[in-house]
Amino acid sequence: MARFIFITGGVVSSLGKGLMAASLAALLQARGYRVRIRKFDPYLNVDPGTMSPYQHGEVYVTDDGAETDLDLGHYERFTGVSARQSDNITSGRIYQDIITRERRGDYLGATVQVIPHVTDAIKEFARADTDDLDFVLCEIGGTVGDIESLPFIEAIRQLRNELGRDQTCSVHVTLVPYIAAAGELKTKPTQHSVRELTGLGVQPDVLLCRCEQPLPDGERSKIAQFCNVRKEAVIPALDAPSIYSVPLQYHAEGLDDEVLRHFGLDAPAPNLARWHDIVDRYHNPEGEVTIAVVGKYVGLPDAYKSLNEALVHGGMANRVKVNISWIDAEIFEKEDSEIAALLEPMHGILVPGGFGERGTEGKILSVRFARERNVPFFGICLGMQMACIEGVRSAGLSAASSTEFGATSEPVVGIITEWMSKEGLQTRGTEGDLGGTMRLGAYDAKLSANSHISRIYDGETLISERHRHRYEVNVAYRETLEKGGLIFSGMSPDGLLPEIVERPDHPWFIGVQFHPELKSKPFDPHPLFAGFIAAALNQARLV
Repeated sequence: MARFIFITGGVVSSLGKGLMAASLAALLQARGYRVRIRKFDPYLNVDPGTMSPYQHGEVYVTDDGAETDLDLGHYERFTGVSARQSDNITSGRIYQDIITRERRGDYLGATVQVIPHVTDAIKEFARADTDDLDFVLCEIGGTVGDIESLPFIEAIRQLRNELGRDQTCSVHVTLVPYIAAAGELKTKPTQHSVRELTGLGVQPDVLLCRCEQPLPDGERSKIAQFCNVRKEAVIPALDAPSIYSVPLQYHAEGLDDEVLRHFGLDAPAPNLARWHDIVDRYHNPEGEVTIAVVGKYVGLPDAYKSLNEALVHGGMANRVKVNISWIDAEIFEKEDSEIAALLEPMHGILVPGGFGERGTEGKILSVRFARERNVPFFGICLGMQMACIEGVRSAGLSAASSTEFGATSEPVVGIITEWMSKEGLQTRGTEGDLGGTMRLGAYDAKLSANSHISRIYDGETLISERHRHRYEVNVAYRETLEKGGLIFSGMSPDGLLPEIVERPDHPWFIGVQFHPELKSKPFDPHPLFAGFIAAALNQARLV
């Protein structure tokens, strides 16, 4: 029977509950336990798929096609356990399911209420498909006291009573701020946060105290006394030099030991060799490269969270530091833009995914610069589409564009209404809901033999990668592109959808329709990012 660890946060948001959950899961995993992490999001959107990246950060996509919270990316990167659609739930999805059932008459005329119907749905989600696990970590989004999170707190209160305290553990992440004028750390915010949580019926067993200064023994004892926990269960969590140092730091402070003590488990010491190697590669590079990311959401780093981490992983694979220069694509669309001045110092250019027309001409100009100057280029999703439009334009068809941006006489990129998946023929309507009109999740691609991409994948001819897009490159332009040197080196198994393009006469020029950053991990860097950074390192040695 799986044991449950419920993770809540108090005082302020952005304390790092997701990173804490991922780190604790990694530590339990290092002791030999089977783990899975789930995220409860209180907002009313059914999923984050239609939310602006500036509102919510990136949308993380699972193999089974779920659009989920970016914290699931942390979970996968730290544990290697592939997330599933059943690992992220929102208030919107719960209410949608309940209302659908009510309209069908499933409740047989009963009055539908938050308790028991909403809380029962939350509990059902938490306990689903857990028979083969040792630990299920459930992170509650938001901050204790928020009206939106109340049904989730009530649900975990009920679960603790139903499962028993020996099968559940409550970990509360809170803030111990340092007041410079007073020259001391203040424990009152933590006390008030725990009081709020306890008032809702959930007594925390472990407190993870985020602080900028070391937590003195006296303050630790004070927190324990006023918050009704053991002193050893008050875990200091100082800012770490990198997110990959966090598991080692939390272990040193006794987090995993205290959680296991709560469950009465005596486990062997964790094997943390993997994490020591990761930290060593991150903090002791033997060189550095600078990569330009030419995008449209560069004002918010979380919009490209997985991309940022995948570039770091590529650096780890090559033992180099990766400096990322975030460049707003719209800058290149101004008449007085100095493209060369901004891109010449770069050792590689990456054009990421995105939606809408804004900034696309700047991305196309970036592709052209990389092609003409032989700078390593990596296009992802929309970035691949921009590489194809640039290729057709360079062949003399200046009207080449995407139907996503409006009517065009040269639709190099267009929407498709049906395609084949492992489940069979998939269809969509051009006027359907935004949340239901994309090719989502894992799809296979066949690689051309003796291609650059096949060598990157160690000679594999069939790969599986995650997708999230509505528009596809038009295979009718294949001959035009290949005459210009841009070949289709990866296709969908039915041969209709281009998945990968490359330029054999270029040092490193690859575009992919999928999102390889979603599968990269610090202990298993994605081969495309490892190869891209290796090419950038060669470029750095040439200049």
